[in-house]
Amino acid sequence: METPAIELRNITKTFGSIVANKDVSMTVNRGEILSVLGENGSGKTTLMRCICGFTHPTSGKIIVNGDEIGKKVDFPKRTGIIIETPGFLPHYSGLRNLLLLAGVSHGATKERAAQVMRQVKLDPDEKKPVAQYSLGMRQRLGIAQAIMEDPEILILDEPFNGLDQSGIEEIHQLFEELRKKGKTILLASHSAADISRACDCVFEIEDGILQEKSGES
Repeated sequence: METPAIELRNITKTFGSIVANKDVSMTVNRGEILSVLGENGSGKTTLMRCICGFTHPTSGKIIVNGDEIGKKVDFPKRTGIIIETPGFLPHYSGLRNLLLLAGVSHGATKERAAQVMRQVKLDPDEKKPVAQYSLGMRQRLGIAQAIMEDPEILILDEPFNGLDQSGIEEIHQLFEELRKKGKTILLASHSAADISRACDCVFEIEDGILQEKSGES
């Protein structure tokens, strides 16, 4: 049997007396789009941060691409990530920001950076600094950054933030194209309308407890 892309085993995360995630178990199979739906404060961002290795669960195991996070590796390999608001250097253009990130990891060429900007409907030749970008444009640039190095897995917290309805549709189309290429996508959002389309499974999280959403397949 093929190893799942992401596997959570009885994850609990506490901050003192506050329980952010409680006994969460979930499996994301390869080539799936799976969504976690929850209001602000429900525990969804904490869960995503644990999966990405940015914080460690109090108990339980997280396995991404066969590696236990925090044990075998500190951060998941071959993974593109957006957690909360994407951060960029405000006085540089979108392309310049992507090239600076690519220079750190040596994972993408200028041609590839320009290509992914076009995929998310941004103009790589635009000289406008990111400081002048709208929230939606920043979000598109964040998605471009996440897919730039052709990861196997995407972990995206609120990827539709700041996008209008046509923008949401365009990003859904992009995700569908990525899934056809065998990519695995885990989304988190507060909006059921934004994530219900094209998802193989939708989970709901409330007070740190995760359950599969009834009526979704």
